[in-house]
Amino acid sequence: MSTALTDLLARIEDPQTGTPLASSERLMGQDLRGGIATIILAPGGPDADDRALTRTLESALTGQGEIERVRVIFEAPRQSKPATKPASSSAQKAAGAKPPARLIIAVGSGKGGVGKSTVAANLAAACAKTGLKTGFMDADIYGPSGPRLFGLTGAPGLKKTDAGIEPLEAHGVKLVSMGFLIGERDPVVWRGPMVTGAVRQFMDDVNWGDLDVLIVDLPPGTGDVQLALAQGTPLTGAVIVSTPQDLALDDAKKAMALFDKTQIPVLGMVENMSFFICPHCGEGSEIFGRGGVRAEAEHLGVPFLGEIPLHPALREASDAGELTALGEGPVAQAFVRAAHRMIEAAEDAYRPAPKIIFE
Repeated sequence: MSTALTDLLARIEDPQTGTPLASSERLMGQDLRGGIATIILAPGGPDADDRALTRTLESALTGQGEIERVRVIFEAPRQSKPATKPASSSAQKAAGAKPPARLIIAVGSGKGGVGKSTVAANLAAACAKTGLKTGFMDADIYGPSGPRLFGLTGAPGLKKTDAGIEPLEAHGVKLVSMGFLIGERDPVVWRGPMVTGAVRQFMDDVNWGDLDVLIVDLPPGTGDVQLALAQGTPLTGAVIVSTPQDLALDDAKKAMALFDKTQIPVLGMVENMSFFICPHCGEGSEIFGRGGVRAEAEHLGVPFLGEIPLHPALREASDAGELTALGEGPVAQAFVRAAHRMIEAAEDAYRPAPKIIFE
């Protein structure tokens, strides 16, 4: 905690109570790192003007000492219990909040290194390729890959307008990422409440527009981000990415168990790095043992969305910010097929039960 930042916050009053923010119950967390002051606040009451408070903080803190930029995050209210798939959507609508997209699909994995972010980005690109209005929320706060995958590593930071945080756009996909708010080499050293606050703000305060589908790239594992989204977002469902070998599948099962416990349907599984396509002869080699994810999906009774082959061109495209799904060839076709099956499964999960009319 920065003493200098605390001293500055002591000079700013909570407009509702008149209490200095440094000692206010609304102050959930603060951090000053790399010239960026991050303030986490509990939301005000129904009459609170949180946007005015944000402008006050930005005006009062920017340029003070080492503070170059101010980021204000309002922690969303916590729900008392996890939302079920049909209830989550209806509960949010009943509360008057509009979901950012008709279909919200989380892409997760039990462990890192299985190519989850690459798959998530290309699934989003494949959706946009078919004409769907698509967004990509990079919820991997500690290791954001979205800017590089979408070719936006040199893009300016996110801007706020009266409509909310404005996402950037590339390859026909709207995008937000923590990578736009920190330096390329800067680590995110945040505790759980700050992480979940940022994720909820990405979900609730971004001017997504009228999206058909929002792809959410989750961090690996089963931690704070997953719980924040499962409990506070009307997720249509989740897609699990794994490589074929048992070592990766062991952790993928844990990710699926989390969604099962929070009553979010698993829309299907994707086998990434299913086999290696030699760029010289075109022959396939099953480096990690092909078919493990398909067998697990069949065993668990969830859809198998497809195999994504491993090819040097996919790595080269990802590093260059060129999404393979937008091109041609077997890898692009595999992403498009998987996206098509994913959307079909999501539509089935989203579709409400038929009304029974008595005459």
